[in-house]
Amino acid sequence: MALIQIAEPGQSTAAHQHRLAVGIDLGTTNSLVASVRSGQVDTLPDSEGNTLLPSVVHYAEDAVHVGTRALQYSVSDPLNTIVSVKRFMGRGIDDINAEEAHHSYQFAETDSAVPRIHTRAGDVSAIEVSAEILKALKQRAVETLGDELNGVVITVPAYFDDAQRQATKDAAKLAGLNVLRLLNEPTAAAVAYGLDTGNDGVIAVYDLGGGTFDISILRLNKGVFEVLATGGDSSLGGDDFDFEIAQWIIAQAGIDSADDPAVKRRIMQQARSAKEALAESESVEIEVELDSIKWRGMLDRDALKELLAPLVKKTLLSCRRALRDADVDKESISEVVMVGGSTRTLVVREMVAEFFECELLTGIDPDEVVATGAALQADVLVGNKPDDEMLLLDVIPLSLGIETMGGLVEKIIHRNTAIPTAKAQDFTTYKDGQTAMAIHVLQGEREMVDDSRSLARFELRGFPAQVAGAARIRVTFQVDADGLLIVSAREENSGIEASIDVKPSYGLSDTEIEAMLRDSIEHAEDDMHSRSLREQQVEADRVLEALDAALAVDGDQLLNDDEKAAIMNARSALAEVKTGADIEAIEQSIKQLEKTCEDYVARRMNSNIKVAMQGHSIEEYTSDAED
Repeated sequence: MALIQIAEPGQSTAAHQHRLAVGIDLGTTNSLVASVRSGQVDTLPDSEGNTLLPSVVHYAEDAVHVGTRALQYSVSDPLNTIVSVKRFMGRGIDDINAEEAHHSYQFAETDSAVPRIHTRAGDVSAIEVSAEILKALKQRAVETLGDELNGVVITVPAYFDDAQRQATKDAAKLAGLNVLRLLNEPTAAAVAYGLDTGNDGVIAVYDLGGGTFDISILRLNKGVFEVLATGGDSSLGGDDFDFEIAQWIIAQAGIDSADDPAVKRRIMQQARSAKEALAESESVEIEVELDSIKWRGMLDRDALKELLAPLVKKTLLSCRRALRDADVDKESISEVVMVGGSTRTLVVREMVAEFFECELLTGIDPDEVVATGAALQADVLVGNKPDDEMLLLDVIPLSLGIETMGGLVEKIIHRNTAIPTAKAQDFTTYKDGQTAMAIHVLQGEREMVDDSRSLARFELRGFPAQVAGAARIRVTFQVDADGLLIVSAREENSGIEASIDVKPSYGLSDTEIEAMLRDSIEHAEDDMHSRSLREQQVEADRVLEALDAALAVDGDQLLNDDEKAAIMNARSALAEVKTGADIEAIEQSIKQLEKTCEDYVARRMNSNIKVAMQGHSIEEYTSDAED
């Protein structure tokens, strides 16, 4: 009898075969790759023993350099050396120019919404630059592990929106990587610490990297990592610390040539070195030598705190908001996990400890903790640990919905909903004979379309013409484990459907995200009034349109002059008042018009019944009912 080999779903066909998977922390300043080997998770070093790969790409005429070698060109060839590219991922040129004003790059003029940086080797997008970093990490992993990878888990800031997540996946695809999942960086850190300590309870993950900040409030319970709330700033990090220090150096040294890209890059490097040195020393000497300027000065921890405190306070505002969203108080937080190289800065640790008033977890290298957690999750997802009970419940950062009549937003998935998720809601048509519907997908917390961010538009066409309100259109939102969105619409009576993968060309800026959340609170009462007003105005429009259509058909036959004049007066009163802002007045005008039309409506009904009954008798319908 022949034998067949059967494997459990997700497992290797060979019981002894270990499937190769890695976790990648694609960072703003540095990137890492880690893997689980022989039950232990380790970050993978390069040939020189360095685990950190500088997230820097240099474009030469005949070659592309990545990492440490690329970093050597950052001062001598700044326009062709791309640093901190993560800050550009999934963002438009307007966002970049507004939020990243201190960049030195030359952006190519193009009709595409995706910004392209002009280099000696041609124009490149942030996705292509990131792909080069991922290729280098992939090569390191393959050389270390000895075979091709079965899959990777790549970490992203929790506050990355749909565009930024999609850009990350596109970069991975370009690098030839099979992405098992995009994992939020704070959640990855919780995986690393949670599995090591086995602690349950509510924790905060404070993640301050080179270019982004995230705060996540998580509940850990028996292997389930539930994200209660997230917050952050996709354009705030160690780079901004360096910029503030650099501006201080420029002011102290009296440098007037700081617009020169090479000078700017050199001073930024000195600023970063000073910041890192002050993590170990009370003060540091800074020496600047330019063509016409020689300056030497001292920077101590007190002066550094004064420079950086406003930026750290911005992160604490996000922390306060996340606590409120999670409906927990500071006293409920048992531990704060410190993640990201920028958390080594003492002023950060001091202010965070003072805010949360609890223990800061720094046992795992803050540069490595995210990659460590990603590797552990990759090992599970690739099928090496089929019995692992670890479950991750991430959340979406901002509400998702569609536009309805009157410029209103109907939220279908609310923010801080656990993902993956799918939710559906039924809608109907506004006009008689309608055979198509435009679907406008929106993101944000406000009630009006004008106050929300447009993500995508598509159309559902070809369903049968019906009277207004008869069509049943089900709109379904699906958010996968990576936080990416698919929207579909289906007319239930006919089965006609359409869908779209929401892949916007660029995403929300940090200012927009922060403003959306803040404005949703500050303007909640105004928004509800605006929504109620627009709903009444839409209802008024519907009533007026239905009345006009009816009058055009049989108004002259069923109404005498006085009756028609009374209806038209009530109609004019409603048409006039609906343009105002008095909700009650509009509502009363609608009721008055409906009351004035009662006799007309009754006559129309009787007339329609009479027409329908012509040539028939009551006995026909009675006999049918008895049968």
